[in-house]
Amino acid sequence: MRHFDEIFAIAAERHGGISAVEHQLTKPDPDVSSQPDSFWLATLTKCIFQAGFSWRVIEQKWDGFEDAFHGFDLGRNAFMDDETFDALLRDTRIVRNAAKILTVRDNAAFLLELRAEGGVGEILGGWPASDYIGLLEMLKKRGSRLGGASAQYAMRFAGRDAFILTQDVTARLIAEGVIDKPATSKSALRNVQEAFNTWSTQSGRSLSEISRVLALSV
Repeated sequence: MRHFDEIFAIAAERHGGISAVEHQLTKPDPDVSSQPDSFWLATLTKCIFQAGFSWRVIEQKWDGFEDAFHGFDLGRNAFMDDETFDALLRDTRIVRNAAKILTVRDNAAFLLELRAEGGVGEILGGWPASDYIGLLEMLKKRGSRLGGASAQYAMRFAGRDAFILTQDVTARLIAEGVIDKPATSKSALRNVQEAFNTWSTQSGRSLSEISRVLALSV
């Protein structure tokens, strides 16, 4: 496995130099843990609806989503009744996908549980970056449709420290001998986490920055 400086040099060579690469890096939001609970439900929902669909369409309709789901208030969505659900299936302000609409209810209930366990932002935003795969596992187990890339994108878009196992990031991890195929098993994800932790120690950079550099190196 190459030292992170070597991988950064590859990315810089391919993308116009050090400054050009640095310009494309985004650091985590240091205040992400203080985001309101509605922010987290909205972010999870947006990434779930974007999965397998046009991101542009979801973005264009997002004001409608905010209205239809009451600003993503946890209580109102967690107790969505059949009448409300049926109305949402007819609501042209949103994408009328029944399974994904139900995730709003289910994930609102999930976040209410986190609120009672110490706070949504404190748990999702404050989860140690060195055990990011533990956070992803928890989201997959307890959330609705939060396995795979949806949870990874949601955590990145929320502003917390996160890597995303895109095709390019995966290609670099394979090239470095960290994994031999896309990481889906617990053992492969542990190897990925250990590699990111090593590169973070070497560079002092966040998971988010490292992830982007890996993608740019391919």
